[in-house]
Amino acid sequence: ENNKGRAIIDCMMNIPLLYRASIEINDDRFAMIARKHADKTMKYHVRPDGGCNHINVYDPITGEFISDDSGQGYASESSWTRGQGWGIYGFALSYRYTKDDAYLWSDNRAISGGTYSFVGANGMEYPEMPMEDGENTFTMPSNVLLEAINKTLFCTADDELRPVMNGVFFDLNEEKITMVATDAHRLVRYSNEGVKGAQAVSFILPKKPAQLLRQVLQKETEDVVVTFGQKNAKFVFGTTVIVCRQIEGRFPNYNAVIPQNNTNKVVVDRQTLINACKRVAVFANTGTSLLKLALSENSIKISAQDIDFSTSAEETIVCDYAGMPMAIGFKAPFLIEILSNIASQDVVLQLADPARAGLILPSENEEGQDLLVLLMPMLLND
Repeated sequence: ENNKGRAIIDCMMNIPLLYRASIEINDDRFAMIARKHADKTMKYHVRPDGGCNHINVYDPITGEFISDDSGQGYASESSWTRGQGWGIYGFALSYRYTKDDAYLWSDNRAISGGTYSFVGANGMEYPEMPMEDGENTFTMPSNVLLEAINKTLFCTADDELRPVMNGVFFDLNEEKITMVATDAHRLVRYSNEGVKGAQAVSFILPKKPAQLLRQVLQKETEDVVVTFGQKNAKFVFGTTVIVCRQIEGRFPNYNAVIPQNNTNKVVVDRQTLINACKRVAVFANTGTSLLKLALSENSIKISAQDIDFSTSAEETIVCDYAGMPMAIGFKAPFLIEILSNIASQDVVLQLADPARAGLILPSENEEGQDLLVLLMPMLLND
């Protein structure tokens, strides 16, 4: 009974329902009700200083304004940020449906209740678009570029002494494109035969532009035209143009570090291995994050321990393995991240001995694609 005639500015968020009802059933009465509500809110809720009354009291019969009922903080002349926001957004919604400039004026009054001063810069000093030095151009589907970045970016480094490792290496020839990233502990190589070049060329894309491309390509469907020269690389798709500096320097010979004769091959369910590693890694030493993988016939025993806190864990999972028993150590976060960036149901671990790098591959690659990840082992104390 005591709430009769009380109106809250939050209701400005609901009147689009009335505008929409008018459109859907072709009845102007709903729009008229919405406009009357917006006009009355504009007149009585928005104060001359730009602040907003959160609650007003009106005569429930005549609709005449009686008083403001505070509800916005310390006193009736205060302004509550949430109510102010509802009002600003609500007037913008009314303008959207009516195109009445009065609602924009009311918005400006609510927004401009204060004075703000800040330092700007001369727009003439803004850097110009770099001059094109592109000598090489190729085109690749946006989804292929996005997939390649997703599969390689996680292996890039943050190394000031070796900046060539702080990006993704594009290696293009007449047969395929190969994209490689490494941080000296891990290396990922992704190849796609659907993208080819007129000649053998290469460049290194820095990490930040690669991250930007990953964001904007998620909603893109058009092909990406890639142009690069000695210093810059340019990516053009739709109405978007991204230009960046390349990383200068020679990328390591990635094929030379990939072991070729890993005789011990393990096939295991990827998600089972990830889950087991995550559980056991909780008990690993926080400094080393060492996980021990002990291979025996058709099983992997995953174990970790932290001597300082007298904690340990081990878990055995089923796999397909017929080689000699062996044990190898890996850094848990690296192994888990690698497995999380492979899409196949099963993964193949190719191992030679505990002192040599292991290879992790998907059990099946999509046609024309090839993914390989290398992970350096850790020394086992036992």
